[in-house]
Amino acid sequence: MIKPDPSAIIPDDLGTVHFVGIGGSGMSGIARLFIAAGHRVTGSDVRDSSNIEALRALGAKIAIGHDAANLADADSLVVTGALWEDNPEYQLAKARGLPILHRSQALAWLIAGQRLVAVAGAHGKTTSTGMIVTALKALGADPSFVNGGVIESLGVSAAHGDGELFVVEADESDGSFLLYDTAVALITNVDPDHLDHYGSLEKFEAAFVEFAAAARELVVVSSDDAGAVRVTAALKAERPDKRVITFGEYESADVRLHSVVTDGPVSFSLAWRGVDYTATMRVPGLHNAVNAAGAFAVLVGLGFDAADTVDAIATFGGTQRRFELHGTVGGVSVYDDYAHHPTEVAAALAAARTVVGSGRIIAVHQPHLYSRTRLFAQEFADALERYADETVVLDVYGAREDPEPGVTGALVSERFADESHVEFISDWQQAADHTAAIARDGDFVITLGCGDVYRIVPQLLDSLRRVRG
Repeated sequence: MIKPDPSAIIPDDLGTVHFVGIGGSGMSGIARLFIAAGHRVTGSDVRDSSNIEALRALGAKIAIGHDAANLADADSLVVTGALWEDNPEYQLAKARGLPILHRSQALAWLIAGQRLVAVAGAHGKTTSTGMIVTALKALGADPSFVNGGVIESLGVSAAHGDGELFVVEADESDGSFLLYDTAVALITNVDPDHLDHYGSLEKFEAAFVEFAAAARELVVVSSDDAGAVRVTAALKAERPDKRVITFGEYESADVRLHSVVTDGPVSFSLAWRGVDYTATMRVPGLHNAVNAAGAFAVLVGLGFDAADTVDAIATFGGTQRRFELHGTVGGVSVYDDYAHHPTEVAAALAAARTVVGSGRIIAVHQPHLYSRTRLFAQEFADALERYADETVVLDVYGAREDPEPGVTGALVSERFADESHVEFISDWQQAADHTAAIARDGDFVITLGCGDVYRIVPQLLDSLRRVRG
């Protein structure tokens, strides 16, 4: 795993920029912005994808497979944190003495001099970023943005705009969100995660305090999440002059969420400065009402009219890999969701429960990271058992980590109180066939994880066609 080096000297001119792992949602978005800024972009990845095809259409030269020859005559290298140091392109760039930038450093370099809205938090970043960008466009602004997922109404995860605002999903997983020169910081929550990097909950929360303290204009932060409340208290003790807007269901929140109705697309009211503003979203779930409250707080904090803002947020139609419908076969609908933390899994499944009607929910869960699976196996089991009717657990997607002895998907399934409603199946075809066999008319099948679990969706649909015609 390659971490950003804050001491690295970044030249004013990066020339031809080569991206290793260019097909990822974050990397492809940054590459798109480099192309828009006039740079020649090259790259490589392990497999082809729609992101890569879109970049090729914009002029990027991209190789499939990693090979030192892919570096060609590049002047600088951009890497993702999931890259291993033995990558041949990375090794050759080091040998040549080329500037090597972590993707967050590349993005910070692009943003320099613009008014940055940075969205951070353990959950809700992608959706909140998408809501802010969608609303800004509806309000007549034209922000530049980089999101962790494709915004459905825009069809892209990143774009260059002509306005003064730049909106980014800021990654806290390796501390890289501290690299940005932030004007407005949104903290959706500070639920414990990435403790493999930080080492302790205290250091994790301290990083959020540092992130908030660095925001020049405004900090928007959850009033409901316990970690966020601790961060707010520490921030106010350290920087009592800091402008802070809180949001959530808590009675004293500056933007107070209330009257939430989760039957289908979520509707709610937001109380702000003595006035209630109501909205009905196009997406389901209490968590999306909370995300909307945070986006609203950012936008009114920036000076936009409150009534116009709530209407603009309501135009948000979702992001890819967030409760995304891929098909319906014989009355069984197959969705995909990026949820990869117990809190996210619970929120995604609870949202599904509001729209599934009399059908059941069958979760197909791919644990992400060996460390997270080891630390939160019981919490994953609790969330899956509480909110899903049936669960299939796949094996762990290790991403940037080496395997840990004894850490498999079985660590989750074995912690169910009633193991009759869960199966650990490492073979994907067997998992798809089992899911199709137990599915009934009206059921929702939902894949859950931020690894490559979305790739099982075609297998699930094929298995359903064979079983249900």
